[in-house]
Amino acid sequence: MRPVIGITPDVGLTAPRVGRPAVPRYELKQAYADAVLAAGGLPIVIPYSEDEDAPAETVSICDGVVITGGAFDIPPEMYGAKPNRKLGPLKPDRTHYELRVLRAALEQGIPLLGICGGMQLLAVEAGGTLHQDIADEIPGAFDHEQKLDPRYPGHPVTVLQGTRLAQILGAREIQVNSTHHQAVHEPGRAHVSALSPDNVIEAIELSDARFAIGVQWHPELLSDPQHLALYRALVVSTRS
Repeated sequence: MRPVIGITPDVGLTAPRVGRPAVPRYELKQAYADAVLAAGGLPIVIPYSEDEDAPAETVSICDGVVITGGAFDIPPEMYGAKPNRKLGPLKPDRTHYELRVLRAALEQGIPLLGICGGMQLLAVEAGGTLHQDIADEIPGAFDHEQKLDPRYPGHPVTVLQGTRLAQILGAREIQVNSTHHQAVHEPGRAHVSALSPDNVIEAIELSDARFAIGVQWHPELLSDPQHLALYRALVVSTRS
């Protein structure tokens, strides 16, 4: 049996038509599921629920979890900050539910991979903080919202030696895509495992967890086999 990997979706609305009002629907980029399948896992969508027990129950039937990203920011009050002028749109219901899923995975020792916003949420859960806007808060930083197709890399990152990420990727430097305007500021109890040339944090990991890694890029969109290694490592860790 392939390991079951739960993936958090976004929530949107169907297009309204005559006699058919818009209704909520789950939305998930196919690339996430494709990457899990290619890595040897069986992807399932983690549904949202107002039931307090739902996150822990759902996670308990998963062998691994992927917290995905999206075009929204994490509410600053979650890391003890006030909103600044460059804060983007929020989806607090999604963020708070994903945080409950993330916590359940860590508490149950379920391997966890955070992608883009999922990495930022992992940092917040680890007691860290975020830059609400890279251009506004980091002098000399380059544009991390690349204008290129995100299926192609936008800049290099340096993978720090001695980290689990370095073991997985087997490289000192890799090329990544970049589609974010926020970034991890202080990682809390997490360890930094990759940096961009302008010193923006690009990956973190928890040393006290079975497997908990967050990356700021979207490896599922990149064709280089090196990036699939992250998803393979998640799947392999479910068997250890």
